[in-house]
Amino acid sequence: MDAIKIKLALADVTEEQDPTLKCAKLASLCSALWRERGVELVVVGGSAIEILTEGSYASGDLDLCHANKATLPADERQRVMALLEAKGGPRNWQVAGMYLDLLGPVESFAHTPFRRIEAPYGNILVMKPEDLLVERVLMSFYLGESPTARNCAKILTSVAVRGEIEMNWGEVRRLANLPEYRNLPQCIQLVNEVADELKVKSPLHSA
Repeated sequence: MDAIKIKLALADVTEEQDPTLKCAKLASLCSALWRERGVELVVVGGSAIEILTEGSYASGDLDLCHANKATLPADERQRVMALLEAKGGPRNWQVAGMYLDLLGPVESFAHTPFRRIEAPYGNILVMKPEDLLVERVLMSFYLGESPTARNCAKILTSVAVRGEIEMNWGEVRRLANLPEYRNLPQCIQLVNEVADELKVKSPLHSA
């Protein structure tokens, strides 16, 4: 991507008023620049849930991991982010009015693929919803209850139960049984709760 295209794209991201679209555009622009240098980025965490739920959950920042190899050296990361007029580094920046964190290698236990979503400056990879759900349920009760994490998990579950995103419920059950999580009862409880609120059959209960 040449300097003129980067400048135009950056202006577009900066001026974007819709927070979810802004997040997707910035992820698309960063992914394109990293991809040119041989690194594939993945949107993770709350920002992944924001994109998957099309704004039903608001994250407010952009969290990225690298998926296919070690990330760029610190000096090269700074040069790339300088093209976007970013402040900070070498892993946390402020760019186009958003906070962007590069967190390291992506951690996924799901056998499902990353979601590939079309975006203005090239496709973006988004974390697998099965991983996101089981992780958020874990966060909602580990070391004390977290209403924020629980609300996030419920929003993601609600969107999936309504069929607005594809969720492999059998894979959710498998993940929740892994030693890394061991939270199947909590996952079942939350999914059942959402299904009851929506007055539909629980997909996890029958998985």
